[in-house]
Amino acid sequence: MTWRDCTLGEVVRFQRGHDLPDQNRKPGDVPVIGSAGQNGWHNEALAKGPGVSIGRSGASIGKVTYTPVDYWPHNACLYVTDFLGNNPRFIYYFLRTKDFSSLNSGAAQPSLNRNFVHALTVKVPGPSEQAEIAERLAAYDDLVENNRRRIALLEEAARMLYREWFIDFRFPGHEHVKIVDDIPEGWARLPLGNVAVTNAESYAAKGLPNEIAYIDIGSVTQGRIAQKAYVPSAEAPGRARRKASDGDVIWSNVRPNLRAYALVLDPEETDVFSTGFTVLSPRAVPFSWLYLFVTTDNFVAHLVNHATGAGYPAVRPDDFERAIAVVPPPRLLALFHEATEANFRLISKLNVQCEKLAQARDLLLPRLMNGEIAV
Repeated sequence: MTWRDCTLGEVVRFQRGHDLPDQNRKPGDVPVIGSAGQNGWHNEALAKGPGVSIGRSGASIGKVTYTPVDYWPHNACLYVTDFLGNNPRFIYYFLRTKDFSSLNSGAAQPSLNRNFVHALTVKVPGPSEQAEIAERLAAYDDLVENNRRRIALLEEAARMLYREWFIDFRFPGHEHVKIVDDIPEGWARLPLGNVAVTNAESYAAKGLPNEIAYIDIGSVTQGRIAQKAYVPSAEAPGRARRKASDGDVIWSNVRPNLRAYALVLDPEETDVFSTGFTVLSPRAVPFSWLYLFVTTDNFVAHLVNHATGAGYPAVRPDDFERAIAVVPPPRLLALFHEATEANFRLISKLNVQCEKLAQARDLLLPRLMNGEIAV
């Protein structure tokens, strides 16, 4: 394999993205790509797909994103305007091996200047080798994406049943149940704290396992724990204290509009969660109902409305506990859990598969990109 020495600017050309304030966004199917990846949707594209971008500012400086479709590149990223004949998928993987944080040109706020990026010295293979490397790595990502689609379908099936039974009141036998005060007879309006508890267990300062798998609020995306940091307890941050058991729901207290929550199933014994989460443990309801209730749009709106702090809006555990839930009778809850538990268990297994596939890809990535493994 022949690799040539050049600058990154001779491989691709970057441009700063374009501003798009929230109030100017319009409903559509065009992804908006920011510093950390997709951050919303719009009805207009400014860049053709497939596209590659890197985070330009803030904590996500240097994060590389691949977008297979036409998109709007936000001004928080640098995006490729010309691949100069190189393979876009290869470029995505290639850039992931580069440390752009060393090119930070900002002071108080980290920032990436495209002129510094273009001047970076690199080695790249020819077009045929690029295509082979991209194909090998993409095989892992394609399997992950297939799992992600299955996960979305499984969760949506559970949500559809939740809406039908517990919002539209078309549950089994509903035709024989009276509606009293706008809810089915035998149902109850209760504070969430009556059927679930918050932060049931925490570690003492010196009670952590020797090695921990730490999950902070930045590690959780909507419905999924994206990553864990495996660190010795002596190096763990002070916020590493929360415990979560099988069936618990974790919710980030900070900026609830971002929906950083996840259902915890089959946790590792060394899992430790940040005190930035509220951990909800079901008591008088099954975890399937609890998870779907606390991730509805109405519940998210409740949290957003109770968040305090202008620059760092956050909620407290008692904001969760005070939320009013319309709780069905135990028999109906048991039927619902029986119908949906398998979905959530399979979702958990698929997420583990995705994590292992990503780990395998990331082990292979640098060895392909430095020519150690020939294609």
